[in-house]
Amino acid sequence: MTTLTVRSSIGPVQALGHSLTLAGRNARKIFQNPEQLIDVTLQPLIMMLLFTYVFGGALGGDRDAYLQMLLPGVMVQTTLFASLATGMSLCTDISKGVFDRFRSMPIGRSAPLVGAVLADVVRFTIAIVIMLGFGYLMGFRIQTSVFAALLDIVLMIGFGLSLCWVSVWVGMLVKNPQAVPGAMIAFILPLGFASNIFVPSETMPGWLKAFTDINPVTFLTDVNRALLTGGPVGSHLLGALAWMAGFVLVFYPLAMRAYKRRMGG
Repeated sequence: MTTLTVRSSIGPVQALGHSLTLAGRNARKIFQNPEQLIDVTLQPLIMMLLFTYVFGGALGGDRDAYLQMLLPGVMVQTTLFASLATGMSLCTDISKGVFDRFRSMPIGRSAPLVGAVLADVVRFTIAIVIMLGFGYLMGFRIQTSVFAALLDIVLMIGFGLSLCWVSVWVGMLVKNPQAVPGAMIAFILPLGFASNIFVPSETMPGWLKAFTDINPVTFLTDVNRALLTGGPVGSHLLGALAWMAGFVLVFYPLAMRAYKRRMGG
C-alpha cells in the first residue's frame, strides 16, 4: 500500500527522470555486452552485400544505382528488426525478477518500460551510423546536405522508438522471452518485404501494391531516399509521422495495461 501511495504522488517530470535513469542502466548493459549489437550491425551489412552484388544486377540493372535505392530502405528494415530486442530484454528481466525489485522502489510505474525504450536510442544510432559508413565504402553517396542527413537519422531513431512499443506489448504478453521474436516476425516480415525497399511498388500485383503504398515502411523508405539522395519529402513525411504517432498512441497504452496485468496490478 505504501509503494502505491508513493507512486501516485510522482509527477511527470519525476517519472521522466526515473525513466532516463533506467535508460542509462540499459544503455550500459549494451556497452558491457556489445554482442547484443550483432543483429543491428552485422546482419544489415550482410543484407546490403547480398542484395547489391547478388541480386542488384537483376533487380536494378546497374548495381551502383541500385545501392543508392537500396541502402535507405535497408535502414528502415534494420529498425524493424532492432525493435525485437526491446521486448525480449523486458520479458527476460521480468522472468528473472528484476521488475519485482523495481516495484519496491519509489519510481513511476511506466519508468521501467519507458527507460528500456529510450535506451534503444543507442542501438539505433550505432546501427544507422555503421550502415551509412559501410554504404560509403560500397559506393553510396549522400546527395543532399549534412542537415538533411542528420534529420534523416533523427527520423529513423524516432521510427525505431515508436516500433519498440509494439515489441514491448508483445514482451508483456508472452511468458517466454524466446517467444518474442516469433510473434514479432509475423508482424515485421510482411511490413519489410511487402514494401518498396527492394523493388518499386509499380512492379507488384494491384492488390499488393495497394497495401505497399500505405505501408509505414514504404513511407519511411521514401522519406529516407528523399533526404539522402534527393526528391520530394512532404506527403511521405506526413504519412511516416502519422504512422509513428499511431504506433505510440495504440501500443503504449496496450503495453502499460499488459504490464500492469502481468505484475498483478
